[in-house]
Amino acid sequence: MISNIKFYLFFKQSIIIVLMVFFTNCGAGRRINVKKNSALKTTYKNQKTTTFSKKNINSSLTSKSNRAIEYIKKYSSIAKEEMKKFKIPASITLAQGILESGSGYGSLALRANNHFGIKCHKGWKGKRIYHDDDKKGECFRVYKNPKRSFRDHSRFLTDRDRYKFLFEYKITNYKAWAKGLKKAGYATDPKYPKKLIEIIERYELYRFDKKRFSKKKDNKSKRVIYYKVEKGDTLYSISKKYNISVKEILNNNKLNNNIILLGQILEIPINK
Repeated sequence: MISNIKFYLFFKQSIIIVLMVFFTNCGAGRRINVKKNSALKTTYKNQKTTTFSKKNINSSLTSKSNRAIEYIKKYSSIAKEEMKKFKIPASITLAQGILESGSGYGSLALRANNHFGIKCHKGWKGKRIYHDDDKKGECFRVYKNPKRSFRDHSRFLTDRDRYKFLFEYKITNYKAWAKGLKKAGYATDPKYPKKLIEIIERYELYRFDKKRFSKKKDNKSKRVIYYKVEKGDTLYSISKKYNISVKEILNNNKLNNNIILLGQILEIPINK
């Protein structure tokens, strides 16, 4: 009788142990599966986010480039007028305008027509606006229109002794002018000259300082038009339309591949 009881207890304990092991393993298995699923979902989300971010970056760069091109089209004639009167390279004026005003979309440009970030300084009697720059709430000049801003920029450089040495440089030496502006204290950013030079060379602003494209042997001169990409356009179709090569379009617009976007503005070299 006693041996039967012992056997019964032993059998019962064995059953309990087996059940505990079974449910423990099942529970652990479920937890592992959840983690795997979670990891997969996280990876998938991250991959989607990364792809979306790249599209945003490309779109942003394209928009920035288009704005700069529109700015050049709009203000290059004014910059050339200022160059003739004050002997300041048009390339420098345009590059500063693009950089300082965000191609005309910066806060100071929109609210105050101030395209060159010129502060009030002593003696300014015109309207003023307060904007955070090197310090909070600094005073900046307000102009009636952008053209007034361009004229004040010219006078700002010609009327101050610290900029006089700039006019010893050739009007075509935009690199010396860019470095000289930083040296004279126009901006505190140590990369200011580099940024100006990059803008000038990216958009070939030096062409406004002199006739960059001289007459060739066949008496044909080179000019540029601006083309807005329409639905269905490809670089090949555009090249055929203007009788130039795809390579010329790529080189003229600093493009690394054949991808173009709807609404993108392209510089098209035209033989006249």
